[in-house]
Amino acid sequence: MSAEPATTATPPTASPIASLSPAYFALVMATGIVSLAADQRGFHGAAVALLWLNLAFYVVLWTVSLLRLARYPRRMLDDLTSHQKGAGFLTVVAGTNVLGSQLALIVGRPWIAAILWWFGLALWGVLLYAFLAAVTFREPKPDLGMGMSGVWLLLVVSSESVAVLGVVVAPQVGVHGALFVALLTHLIGAMLYIVVIGLIVYRWTFFTMGAEQATPPYWINMGALAITTLAGASLTLAAGSWDLLAELTPFLKGMTILFWAFATWWIPLLVVMGIWRHGVKRVRLRYDPQYWALVFPLGMYSVATTKMLAALELPFGGWIPVLAFWAATIAWTITFVGMLVAERAGAR
Repeated sequence: MSAEPATTATPPTASPIASLSPAYFALVMATGIVSLAADQRGFHGAAVALLWLNLAFYVVLWTVSLLRLARYPRRMLDDLTSHQKGAGFLTVVAGTNVLGSQLALIVGRPWIAAILWWFGLALWGVLLYAFLAAVTFREPKPDLGMGMSGVWLLLVVSSESVAVLGVVVAPQVGVHGALFVALLTHLIGAMLYIVVIGLIVYRWTFFTMGAEQATPPYWINMGALAITTLAGASLTLAAGSWDLLAELTPFLKGMTILFWAFATWWIPLLVVMGIWRHGVKRVRLRYDPQYWALVFPLGMYSVATTKMLAALELPFGGWIPVLAFWAATIAWTITFVGMLVAERAGAR
């Protein structure tokens, strides 16, 4: 009597909610900043359309995130305390503040923006310290080559997003208090960049860099400096509202041009990395949520450059943010279409 062949059990498909990337709010960041860049360029209708789309993204992502917290709390905790993924949660801080800037600057809803600023400020304090405490005390720890990536620069981006929106909503929440918080978070973000970028450059130059590790979030090397430029320029333009900022104007202007110069310096190197990854190493171009971390820096560079030119009263260079705007718009469109195709294929 022959034995019947054993049946191989098919592993259950991972729930999309369970496996949601902690950094998916980069979709909100990218859409919001392209919207703001479009408004700067005079495309107000497109900016408004992207604002409403972004509101939908924000609500959906919060709904899915809360469902994930309720159903898979252990997985969320593991992600938050992970060197590789934990900093990704800070996209919710930046996304909240970018959405607030949209509401205030595009459709004139500063009071809603002020509520989002308070919310973003609270999230920033909780998530930033939770992540840093977790990676400090959790064992075992990965080596630098495995644990460090461009995602860590969301420590900077989230801090600077608080500063940027703080300047915008200062008249609603108290000028001196909001501007002081904005100044503090701007300076904190700048110092965090110095700390984190040193580790990233060390990781790049002394550890093996495989094509699979040269991921789009490394564009935040530039994007973190771009939003720091935007915060510095915004504070400079607000100097007339507070004597302390007026006294600090030479310092703010000097640091702002420094941040912009270094952001610009990064762009050719990041382009070369992309060519090496996809052209030389033949990594296939297909949708991944990480690509929103490439779109955001391009859009932020456009917005920040426009603001810096105004703050420093520079009569030249106006073509730079225009070029960056179109690059960001094309990148956003390609990534958005890729997301729709990927979602449709996954639904089959």
